[in-house]
Amino acid sequence: MSQRVLPPSAAIAWHNLSAGDALSKIESAEAGLADDEAARRLEEVGPNVIQRAKGDSALKLLFRQVNDPLIYVLLASAALAMAMGEAIDGAVVLAVVVLNTAIGFVQELRAGKAIEALVDMVPQTATVVRGGQRSVIPAANVVPGDVVVLEAGDKVPADARLLSVKNLHVDESALTGESVPSDKHVAVVPEDAGVGDRKNLAFGGTLVTSGTGTAVVISTGAATELGRISSMLHEATEIETPLTRSMAKVGRVLTIAIVAVALLIVGVALLRGYPPVDAMLAGISLAVAAIPEGLPAIITISLAIGVQRMARRRAVIRKLPAVETLGSTGVICSDKTGTLTRNEMTVRALWTPSAGAPGEGADEALEVTGVGYAPAGELRRGGASAGEAPEAARALLRAGLLCNDARMTRDGEACGIEGDPTEGALVVAAQKLGVDVDGTRREYPRIDAVPFSSERQLMATLHEAPGGERVIFMKGAPEAVLGCAAIGEAERAHAMAQVERMAAQGMRVLAVASRPAERGAASLDEAHLAEGFALLGLEGMIDPPRPEAIDAIKACHEAGITVKMITGDHLATARAIGQQLGLVNEGGRAMNGTELARLSDDELRAAAASTNVFARVAPEHKLRLVRALQAQGKVVAMTGDGVNDAPALKQANIGVAMGITGTAVSKESADVVLTDDNFASIRAAVEEGRRVYDNLVKALAFVLPTNLGEALILLVAVMTFPILGGAPLMPITAVQILWVNLVATVALSLPLAFEAMEKDVMGRPPRDPSEPILSRFVLVRTAIVAVLMTAGAIGLFFYEYSTEVRGGVVSDVAYREAQTAAVTTVVLFQIFYVLNCRTLRDSMLKIGLFTNPWVYVGIGALLALQLCFVYAPFMHTLFGSAPLSLDAWVKSTLVAMSILPVMTAERWWRTRRARLSAAERERKTPASEVGGVASAVANHGAVANHGAVANRGA
Repeated sequence: MSQRVLPPSAAIAWHNLSAGDALSKIESAEAGLADDEAARRLEEVGPNVIQRAKGDSALKLLFRQVNDPLIYVLLASAALAMAMGEAIDGAVVLAVVVLNTAIGFVQELRAGKAIEALVDMVPQTATVVRGGQRSVIPAANVVPGDVVVLEAGDKVPADARLLSVKNLHVDESALTGESVPSDKHVAVVPEDAGVGDRKNLAFGGTLVTSGTGTAVVISTGAATELGRISSMLHEATEIETPLTRSMAKVGRVLTIAIVAVALLIVGVALLRGYPPVDAMLAGISLAVAAIPEGLPAIITISLAIGVQRMARRRAVIRKLPAVETLGSTGVICSDKTGTLTRNEMTVRALWTPSAGAPGEGADEALEVTGVGYAPAGELRRGGASAGEAPEAARALLRAGLLCNDARMTRDGEACGIEGDPTEGALVVAAQKLGVDVDGTRREYPRIDAVPFSSERQLMATLHEAPGGERVIFMKGAPEAVLGCAAIGEAERAHAMAQVERMAAQGMRVLAVASRPAERGAASLDEAHLAEGFALLGLEGMIDPPRPEAIDAIKACHEAGITVKMITGDHLATARAIGQQLGLVNEGGRAMNGTELARLSDDELRAAAASTNVFARVAPEHKLRLVRALQAQGKVVAMTGDGVNDAPALKQANIGVAMGITGTAVSKESADVVLTDDNFASIRAAVEEGRRVYDNLVKALAFVLPTNLGEALILLVAVMTFPILGGAPLMPITAVQILWVNLVATVALSLPLAFEAMEKDVMGRPPRDPSEPILSRFVLVRTAIVAVLMTAGAIGLFFYEYSTEVRGGVVSDVAYREAQTAAVTTVVLFQIFYVLNCRTLRDSMLKIGLFTNPWVYVGIGALLALQLCFVYAPFMHTLFGSAPLSLDAWVKSTLVAMSILPVMTAERWWRTRRARLSAAERERKTPASEVGGVASAVANHGAVANHGAVANRGA
């Protein structure tokens, strides 16, 4: 006898089947499966677990950190230094390699923990009905067809079709992004409903917040929504950061250039008659000179400083390169609830019916100001203050307060809510507009209640009013409450028109009604709720945008960053919030997940570019949107707090998780965690990211000319200097080069990481991620400074040496003094040049002489070290230096100061080129577009931007 095979769950629209049909399709019954059938199915489909992916081995992760051209260059530098007998210098370079390798290794080791956090969401046990008997079994043993029992506090063990519910509410925010618990029912749902609208399904890993229910399991393990998200996490690829790509290119270029020039200098030396050993020494010296040993340390420390700054601005960085990636971000895809909004439902509108005929103008349409749970605000009508609430509005507020289980809390200055957020909004609105909450509840003590249920869509309470009368208050969905109201069709239609008006503004609307009860009535039942209620009015509420988020989005737009809102909330609500945030114009386009699902990849790319508000999206939609934007060359930041956000967080160039409301899965998938769940902190992090990149460019523009200058000094010496006494004349030795590279360069470049933020950092467009960090600006600046440094050092070396040498006899003291003068000239060149690198677009006077005191600390430290190099006897032994006279110091200082007028002229020329380019672009702009781009040209074009204008202008 052949075994029966269960139908593939993913191919069935379970939400579009009745409960009976679902039981029939899964071959089960309300009494559950028999034990032997459950065992057979467990063998067929496997355990109800999410498989942990086997990650890369530790050895493979370690090799990945070392397998980089720049690391190879550093290793070669260490080997060369040790081969020359400089074990200490080689050890320093090796320490840099070890530090960078360790950081990268630890980061990658932690990155695979998102799947493990996802696995932890599956509960350990489940209550099932098998053979008509309840039993508690390991959740791993749950199979399709099992009937599970759900109660408040339970985690749903697998995806299931609900069979029966009683006031069942499930928190699905981690899965759907919806801010309030989903009220469940058993009725059939349309086939095209998204995950968040499938109210007759319960999903594995979600939490039952209230009520009870039973459900038949339809999917387990990898076939559940959690399992699908796990699969998407495996498929999502972590994108290489712009900085990583740029530095990889720098490493490759340096490797090729250094090897080529080192071989060239060896060949030239041999042709000029150098002894083979000296020729090899010249090649090794040039390689040591050209390798920027301190650069990886500078990058690591600059990023680490950025991490500290961002932490102070409430953005915790989990992966070091993410610091700079934030500065390159061109698109931010943000969740709505709690990030762009306060996650505090707030009553914004009241409506009370008129005493006369509908439409006669006596209706009370009122606006309530204030946001969040703080009871501060006023009533307004037509944009002006309405003073005290009229009696009809007070009656509406009082009823909403009494038919309510929520309570206000206060912790110091912070106000909060205990209970349902929707009910909490009604309590806050009542207190805000002058209703004494505690006094009213004492005045109208509750006698009985009919709790809200998803079937009735309303709640009712019985109270004793002053004087002994009894009164019933009711609140709930407008359709349900109006169905119980004693009003005519015209009045009902008029009230529904007000509901639609509020709903169009993205509000959630509750209707409130009341009616007298029999004197002495002690209980409520269904019969009391059928009819005869007087409609008191409507209360419209919304989760309002954070004011700081509105300002942050405006700042992002000014910085050329597009902000897109991707939410699990309803389309009307998303569009309304998008309008208030400035993401979409009134009547502008917003899309829902159903529309997205029907788009081809090409159509999706167009939609992703032109649409800023997406609602009712599923995890796969978010992932597709991120990939569509990346396909257009955008650097994408994605924010989120739920399990459903995890694949997109991992796929994005920069994933930003919420620290307060975020799930463990979202945090492990992200690069950045916000400690305050506030979009304004993302904007601050982007600002810091741009600052970090600016300072890295400054450090690069400072370090590379030194290395090129030292290499040119050796190259010129080998090609032109005489050979005296059978030995080549060298203005600077390999160990002296290491002194400059590992001590002087680091002492001056690291303070650049502390430079103040450029004034226009958020007034220019994002850096093109494809643009190399070795931009035209950096290369031109490097060439100018290196040539000037080479000329000054060689010129002073020859001058000092020629005045000391007599009769063609080489004086060792004169030789060492001339070399020391050349090294000192290079060091002083660096000191004056670092002042020019503090800003790459303005003069040092404009940014402030003392805005970065660390530069002067570095200069002081370097001067002290250089004095030690010149005058300490043990340094003479280690580095072959010699004492200098005051006259030699003065000459070295004057030669080094030549960098100041040259850099001033270079900056003037570059700024002039940038302004001319901006003016030319403005002149060519069609008249119809001038208004739209004038501000952009003013903000971006006239400013020397590293990533755009400055680099091309140089």
